[in-house]
Amino acid sequence: MREVTLERYAGPEASGQLDAFLPAYKEIYAEPPYCEGPHDVAEFADRYRTQTGRPGMRLVLARDAKEVVGFTFGYLLPPDTGWWKNLLEPLPAEFTRENGERTFVVIELAVRKPWRRRGIAAGLHRTLLDGLNAERVTLTMRPEPEAAPAQSAYAAWGYRKVGVSHPWEDAPYYDAMVLDL
Repeated sequence: MREVTLERYAGPEASGQLDAFLPAYKEIYAEPPYCEGPHDVAEFADRYRTQTGRPGMRLVLARDAKEVVGFTFGYLLPPDTGWWKNLLEPLPAEFTRENGERTFVVIELAVRKPWRRRGIAAGLHRTLLDGLNAERVTLTMRPEPEAAPAQSAYAAWGYRKVGVSHPWEDAPYYDAMVLDL
């Protein structure tokens, strides 16, 4: 088995990497419970292009030779973020106050099925956060039982659940998680 390498990109250089990891995204998110099709993938690509312009944007790719086997990315929440407004139960204002440097949000962290259970997700996560000057990290994820492996991983990495998020009308419900740095 070859060694998987991790590559981190920031800001504008991350925008040029979409074509490198989009095949992995399509493969991973075609699986249940996501079952995404071409329209969903196109919407993801459009969102990603916008997200690469956000302050603090970072992307990490895991490669087995030249093939992308996993990826993660995120950015700093801006002061005017709506991130915390999607929670079913509001959190205290002091908790949700953002200044553009306080909270880093992990938007995606995914590994292709043949490469799962090899520590690649942990490596992606570690590399994404390495050297980050934020107070905390947040993300949302599907609840158990559909995301039991992810739930276990995030708990092992120190995340705690702070609420349930419902980001848009037809969206599923997600567990909102926070990791203090």
